[in-house]
Amino acid sequence: MTQQIPSTEPELAGVRNFRDVGGLPAADGRRVRHGVLFRSGHLAHATEDDAAFLASLGLHTIFDFRNAADHKLEGPDVELPGVRNVNLPLSDPADGAEFWKMVRDGDLDQLRGILADGKGAARMIASYRSIVKERTAEHSRVLHALAEDSVPALMHCAAGKDRAGISIAVTLLAVGVEREAIVTDYLESNAKHRRYKVRRSGSAETAYTPEIMELLSPLFDARAEYLQAAFETIEQTWGGVDTYLTQGLGLTAAARDRLRERLLD
Repeated sequence: MTQQIPSTEPELAGVRNFRDVGGLPAADGRRVRHGVLFRSGHLAHATEDDAAFLASLGLHTIFDFRNAADHKLEGPDVELPGVRNVNLPLSDPADGAEFWKMVRDGDLDQLRGILADGKGAARMIASYRSIVKERTAEHSRVLHALAEDSVPALMHCAAGKDRAGISIAVTLLAVGVEREAIVTDYLESNAKHRRYKVRRSGSAETAYTPEIMELLSPLFDARAEYLQAAFETIEQTWGGVDTYLTQGLGLTAAARDRLRERLLD
């Protein structure tokens, strides 16, 4: 029996950006069921109380979209009894390793070089497009798992914004949730208490100046243009959502029906 979580968002001390995706409207008048699909940042720093709350959700599967470099930086997720953990990296640890090292350790001039004049936002848009086009096998595996038996499920990456954001969006598209509602949920990652804590080398006075934080903001913001780039890539590559689901992800009509039955009221 799936627990109906309260409408008030829990205060988790060591897990950022946690929320239930339940309540979002689908095109056929149904809504995403509460207590079956959750999203968050990583669980590596979950406290005992956080872990107890997560365990109370009756989760079947946790999908962790982080790569080996993320695990090395943040640590593995806490273990929850009876919950299956599936690690499906949606980015290559070698891809952008030097870039992210610069984000953590670079000085102002170096950050200007890689992020100023729209370069930060352009990098994020390119990343979203790439994940949609190149990670079809991973997204197919997630949707088929959800259609079979893997709910209630929690999807997360590091911040719970980009890789998890795309995967949640793909899942919601598959059950007919309206794009406007998907974007609205995605943008909730911008709330101050949800945002990823940027860790940089050096003192607070030099590592987190207003200009540096402004340069970094495109990387840590949830921006509608990023998710829109993912939607556009689906349209440009497959011609539409239905073809993307059937040809790109191999989702049959029967599997899609099962997915709706598991996720929608």
